[in-house]
Amino acid sequence: MTQPVPKEKPDLRKKVHDLPHKPGVYLMRDRFNRVIYVGKARDLHKRVGSYFMPSRQMSADPKTRALIDSIWEFEIHTVKSEPEALLLEGKLIKEFRPKYNISFRDDKRFLMVKVEEQEPWPRFRLTRLKKDDGARYFGPFAHSGALRKTIGFLRKKFGVLTFGRGTPTERELKSSTYQVPMKLADITEEQYRERVSQACEFLDGQSREMLSQLEDEMREAAAKLDFERAAMIRNMLDDLRTTTKNMRRFTRHSLPSGIDPAADLLALADALGLPGPPRIMECFDISNISTTHIVASMVNFKEGVPDKANYRRFRIKTVEGQNDFASMAEVVRRRYTRLLTPPEKEALKAEPHPSIEEATIDYTGDFTQEPVVEAGKRIERKKLQDSGPSPQVSLPDLIIVDGGKGQLAFACKELQRLGLYDLPIVGLAKEFEEIYRPGRPLPLRLPEDSGALRLLQRIRDEAHRFANTYHQLLMKRRIAESILDDCQGVSEARKKALLRKFGSVARIRRAAVEDIATTEGIGPRLAEQIVAFLKRN
Repeated sequence: MTQPVPKEKPDLRKKVHDLPHKPGVYLMRDRFNRVIYVGKARDLHKRVGSYFMPSRQMSADPKTRALIDSIWEFEIHTVKSEPEALLLEGKLIKEFRPKYNISFRDDKRFLMVKVEEQEPWPRFRLTRLKKDDGARYFGPFAHSGALRKTIGFLRKKFGVLTFGRGTPTERELKSSTYQVPMKLADITEEQYRERVSQACEFLDGQSREMLSQLEDEMREAAAKLDFERAAMIRNMLDDLRTTTKNMRRFTRHSLPSGIDPAADLLALADALGLPGPPRIMECFDISNISTTHIVASMVNFKEGVPDKANYRRFRIKTVEGQNDFASMAEVVRRRYTRLLTPPEKEALKAEPHPSIEEATIDYTGDFTQEPVVEAGKRIERKKLQDSGPSPQVSLPDLIIVDGGKGQLAFACKELQRLGLYDLPIVGLAKEFEEIYRPGRPLPLRLPEDSGALRLLQRIRDEAHRFANTYHQLLMKRRIAESILDDCQGVSEARKKALLRKFGSVARIRRAAVEDIATTEGIGPRLAEQIVAFLKRN
């Protein structure tokens, strides 16, 4: 039965608003539900949203305007990285052959590495076509340049043949290229096959140890001031990481799906062994790009989607220098002390750490060591007793900290001091997306297409974005405030007094001379100088 054609074009702006800030691929469909365009994006929210901006349609060329007019629906597929998006885009364009796509419409395919292991002397060769011929294939790879340099690395590091066919020629047997650790003429077929096996493992992603060795070589070269060699190794590392990075191989029946918060919550509960889906989650991230402003963010997800009304941001107060562990401890302590402390004891909760190392803080005057369930009940009773509207705050079902064992250990220590022994908490480490849990020595690794992992990545990325936004805001304020340092007659004390009264340099610019003159330490004459200075600058 065919789907009825809608009479009016739907308004897709609400759907765009809910798109994630993640890399992926989007498919545009017309009123008959046919795919008319496939595109990739580093940020799906920004890229897809640009199609529905009035300015885009006015400035676009005729072809793009026709495409925008034809869009009645769209769908997205999130992926882990831009190379994955490129691979998936090519796959979908070849499958749907959309009307408005030009690239990928021909038969050009991404490069793969082919190893015919049934040969006596297997060779590593590049190919664009995968056949059912018993050979072993690696790829496809989105970056052909990085792949070709990686093949050169395999030849020098493992001593494997990378071009030609059949048994090695006399020239290849004597070539200095294959002296790892000896010439091909001095080894047997079995010994050569061992080299092939090691090279295959490297291409398959088991390369961490060798990459670490190259990093050590790069540091040694830099320490000896051999910067040319250090740069060469650095570039090689970039190419190798690009080639050996794990990426999904997309087929027609294994395409990544869009966001399904309910399903992702169930998957996360199952992966972490939680008693139920974590309806409320809070994630913490530290931003310490410089020591001038060290800040932190806490974002709140409710039912798997952002609850921006309950976002919080912090300026680190008790930590000197860049110390993520100590900063995480401070933020977790401040967040949940505020939730658990009754208003009449609010003034007692923010005692600074004398030392973030095994510091002894006496919380016994403020808290009992009650389980989290009892703490939650007490908070609910307090809400009912309080008169007037109040923000709906409660303890989360899951806490996520951005980081590994260190950040998790310091956060757990603060929760234990508050008596929140039963509150679930995990750490998500960025590099390999490893999930650390209290009392578990080894991290949990979830499949890349797992809904549980995608949900954790979304909340972690949102916390990172929110922290960076706050950090940039403070830096802009500092830059704006520094203009007063150049104003003759405005000392540091007078500058603080002005900012304390008006709040920002922008408000000082809008203020009258008479208002500025009433500031402590500022008279009418200096007020006129300040107004004139700000007009000139």
